[in-house]
Amino acid sequence: MSIIDFPIGRCEAAREMVLLDATQRECACEHGCPPGFDCPLAGHFSEVSGLSDETVAALRLSGKCMKQARPAVPA
Repeated sequence: MSIIDFPIGRCEAAREMVLLDATQRECACEHGCPPGFDCPLAGHFSEVSGLSDETVAALRLSGKCMKQARPAVPA
């Protein structure tokens, strides 16, 4: 028996189940959605991938940065 403990949702655009614990951008990349696409699940994705909603809320309240630093682009 399998227990699913991560949030999923049915995406009518992709016609499949998608993981909602990723960011919307990660999901769009995985499913080939074009930039500016009107996602039917917008607002249901995590703000930061890999963190629970409770952890994101705690970080927001603490004032700590939730975004990961981007690698420096060589000049």
